[in-house]
Amino acid sequence: MLRVLAVDDEMPLLEELLYLLRSDPRIRSAEGASDATGALRRITVALEAGPDGADGIDVVFLDIHMAGLTGLDIARLLAGFARPPLIVFVTAHEGFAVQAFDLKAVDYVLKPVRPERLAEAVRRACAQLGRSGEVPAAPEGVPAAAAPSVPPAVPVPVPVPVPVHAAVPAPPRQAAEVTVAERAPEQIAVELGGVTRFVAIADIAYVEAQGDYARLHTDEGSHLVRIPLSTLEERWAARGFVRIHRRHLVALARIDELRLDAGTTSVRVGSAELQVSRRHARELRDLLMRHATG
Repeated sequence: MLRVLAVDDEMPLLEELLYLLRSDPRIRSAEGASDATGALRRITVALEAGPDGADGIDVVFLDIHMAGLTGLDIARLLAGFARPPLIVFVTAHEGFAVQAFDLKAVDYVLKPVRPERLAEAVRRACAQLGRSGEVPAAPEGVPAAAAPSVPPAVPVPVPVPVPVHAAVPAPPRQAAEVTVAERAPEQIAVELGGVTRFVAIADIAYVEAQGDYARLHTDEGSHLVRIPLSTLEERWAARGFVRIHRRHLVALARIDELRLDAGTTSVRVGSAELQVSRRHARELRDLLMRHATG
């Protein structure tokens, strides 16, 4: 069974994550920390106790965007220890997946967290630690869902002085590393059936808004991501994606035809014909002309 620490600076999300973790029979204990400082204090105690000690931690479920140190910063600090706890990133941002796996993360779970997806992350952690990832069977006559209810209150870590060796900041990054980390990623992570795949942005022909989600259309199929279309419009403007309608974002280079018919404008992108709103029509025509003339 696993001893875990969940770290998130948004208290409602932290409480929900702790509730889900405590509901998993493979979790022996689940503590919470609402900032990087509290997380590092608790992890320091665990590192001093060792993985077999009473205060040990097996897995840290770690948010990425937090005030002060980020989850990636914490993971880099832990990478300097001989036997650090495993890391599972839990975040609303898909763009850091490559960096996360470079830091040897066990898994990368996107918010909002689905119970079955979190259960898969627990299974992977169990497998890496050489423990059974199977959910224990319920006692005879007791339904499997009748696990004891644990209130989702977040335990407050006991303040413990952080040893000097654990407080040493991560070494400064090289210029090349800063450039790679800060430039726009070449891929976007998408989830399907508990598996994270990476789709090249260059392969995306257009994007369709679906509520708080966006559907990415490629020549091979489509993928759903939990990112608003407006966010992708801002991120991918430099990559040649233009807004043509409140529902569609299109790669300018993938437009095959511009059609004008009885005052309406549309574009053909592969086999799809997409309507262009009046407010975007003139700007799109100008962009296509400039694109065609280099």
